[in-house]
Amino acid sequence: MLQRRELAAFRKQLLGWFRQYRRDLPWRRTNDPYRIWLSEIMLQQTRVAAVIPYYERFLERFPNVHALATAPQEEVLRLWSGLGYYSRARNLQGAAQEIVAKHGGVFPRTEKEALALPGIGSYTAAAILSIAYGAKHAVLDGNVARVLARIYAVRGDLRDATRWQSLQKSADALLAPKSSSDWNQAMMELGATLCTPQSPQCLLCPVTQFCQARKLGLADSLPARRKKRATENIVLATAILLDPRGRTLLLPPPTLSKNKSAHEQVSLLVSKLWHFPTVAVKTDPAAELRTHLNKILPASMTKEWLQLEPVPTARHAVTYRVITLRTFRVSVAQLPRVAGAKIIPLIDVASPAAHAISNLTRKAARAALESAAATGPAALAARA
Repeated sequence: MLQRRELAAFRKQLLGWFRQYRRDLPWRRTNDPYRIWLSEIMLQQTRVAAVIPYYERFLERFPNVHALATAPQEEVLRLWSGLGYYSRARNLQGAAQEIVAKHGGVFPRTEKEALALPGIGSYTAAAILSIAYGAKHAVLDGNVARVLARIYAVRGDLRDATRWQSLQKSADALLAPKSSSDWNQAMMELGATLCTPQSPQCLLCPVTQFCQARKLGLADSLPARRKKRATENIVLATAILLDPRGRTLLLPPPTLSKNKSAHEQVSLLVSKLWHFPTVAVKTDPAAELRTHLNKILPASMTKEWLQLEPVPTARHAVTYRVITLRTFRVSVAQLPRVAGAKIIPLIDVASPAAHAISNLTRKAARAALESAAATGPAALAARA
């Protein structure tokens, strides 16, 4: 641990650097706990550059917690569409509803009450309470943990429970109690911009003289690399039914049961959002997709003559899963009536934030549209 004088210098230098060089981000221009909370949820596992346009569009539609709490969930998911990890959006709205019902529409000020909300963990609670209210909580996320691991030359897997608890104690000890908002943002900013996973910019670091990893020549090797989960390769086959007007069929968000099945795997991969008829494939994409269509399309539709026209294969990655998406366009004279499904222009499915759909579904739509561009009539219909 740093001695008293070292600690004072560390705090002064880091805060001075942050106040001079911090990035101008929209959520740093406010003390509104709703806006800070929204930014923290959106930033989970997502790059800042990707979050900013979503953050601004979301606030335009849901400017306060009451607007979010009372909105249709599909509208919330539509504006989240493309950002990924959709449970964040569902939890965000669930928490908004609890805040309205139990806390008078104001984000709670105590850690216990914050942690009781859906989607709020230790880091998120500390970040919101410190940044919005100036509460004396030190944050610990991946960026901060990396900074601490280098400052104190911490070896081993940082996510080990005992080691993570030790890092939290280190974060607590460093916290500048009179400037907790700026302090926590400064620690995260340092990890995000200078003390990066690869090639840390030690020469620009405002606290480099306190860094044990740099003194030991270990800045590039600490923290220890985490063992990656083995990649899981998945093949999906999806059918885009297309009528002469360029419209297609989207199935409603699926529900999950307690038993794991191929259907539920697909449900998770489409993020429990609107999607094309899709099936997990074992051997033959076209044959298995046809069997799936026979099960879900109405019996009145003559399925034997359905022609599955392959379009270019797409790739998609979700955490440790690598998905090969085999998409087939199915031209029909009239789209079937399927319970709960909706009929919309295919070009709308390919458009960002037009509907509550996942990037996986959007990639299939775009592949079909690009393929249709070479076939003439279908392309013209899709653009109509």
